[in-house]
Amino acid sequence: MTEKSHSASRQTPQKRRPVIGLALLQGLSFLEKVRHGIVDYAQARGGWTFLFMPESLAPSVDWLRHTRMDGAFALVTTPRDMRIARSLPFPVVNLAGHINPEKIPSVMVDHRQIGQMAAEHLLGLGFKRLGYYGTSNMWYSCERYSGFSDAARRAGAKCHSLIVHPNKRAPTRWRDQHQQLARWLRGLQKPVGILASIDLRAAMIVDVCLQTGLRVPDDVAVLGVDNDQAVCQLGPVALTSIARNDWKVGWEAAAMLDRAMAGIANPQNLILVEPEQVVMRKSTETVAVNDPLVADLIAEARKHLDKPFGVEWLVQRAGHSRRWLELRFREALGQPPLTVINRLRVAKAREMLSAAGRAHMTLTDVAAQCGFADLRRFRLVFTKHAGVPPKTFRRAAQNAEAFPRLDPRKTPGNQASQ
Repeated sequence: MTEKSHSASRQTPQKRRPVIGLALLQGLSFLEKVRHGIVDYAQARGGWTFLFMPESLAPSVDWLRHTRMDGAFALVTTPRDMRIARSLPFPVVNLAGHINPEKIPSVMVDHRQIGQMAAEHLLGLGFKRLGYYGTSNMWYSCERYSGFSDAARRAGAKCHSLIVHPNKRAPTRWRDQHQQLARWLRGLQKPVGILASIDLRAAMIVDVCLQTGLRVPDDVAVLGVDNDQAVCQLGPVALTSIARNDWKVGWEAAAMLDRAMAGIANPQNLILVEPEQVVMRKSTETVAVNDPLVADLIAEARKHLDKPFGVEWLVQRAGHSRRWLELRFREALGQPPLTVINRLRVAKAREMLSAAGRAHMTLTDVAAQCGFADLRRFRLVFTKHAGVPPKTFRRAAQNAEAFPRLDPRKTPGNQASQ
């Protein structure tokens, strides 16, 4: 290389990195995943410089008015936040669903679809009675209830609700909230499957059930939203929860902001990301049944899941023919007894594969303790009911806090921004 080319190389100016503000809460697990989606997008596009408020757990949107930047991400939770965000001289993408977000560029999970996914999960367990526990002053909670109740109505199931009205200035005492929840739960006909608007309220349901003698999940099956590991795994009953797909929310939000900073009009103000999946744990590992005989047979089967029994084992205990048993199960649950047995075995296997203390167990050991005659049969049945092979499920469960690293060339957000 000549001296002239060396000089030209040294004088080539570096491309200016966009300066991006982050007015986001600290410490919330789902927002950490959103941040990773944003950062991954920024790195794929050549890098951004991020500004944030150090030592601030909850930086306000107002902070953005006192900085110089090219764009920002914020949690717009009040009408005042909305006015500030819309008045700023740079684009802001909202990530919160506290108030109706349609008047400002926003990206979030599809809350109605979350409700629908939850209802379908509980209906698939055989529940004919459903319940929803949420708040009236959160837009996302109302959307989740709409999706949940609509799905229940389409399936012909009853849907009850307890919608509370918390006042931030004069909060209801914790004891009063528990008493209100206890009265509602006692008044519901059992068994019932309940969706709570967030994991923390799902944990409240479990606490109240244990205090009042209700069994979780046999009397009350409980499902939350957020899949917050600290909440879902550390309580007396591990909580089933819906994983929101927050990494993709972050990626899509970054793509929206990137387009806005480039002067490219976004085709829509609100982008909704499909929720990821129901992460099943102990709080919904049950089969809802009103037939006492079928319920007793299922309870017996659950006690002996480590034995490789089949339908004939249930036939002997029922004292009737196999055809009679098949018809009785189909009438009570809409499923044959073999399907019910396999679902119970897979539920136990899922719990074992998710337990960190059993990480040393081989799949052959898990299969044997769940009553499968051989590893091949275990893999076939588990994959059919869980949607993924047991090895894949174990890896995902043990890395639940890890964030996906997707190929940016295969994601819609990057394609749209080019």
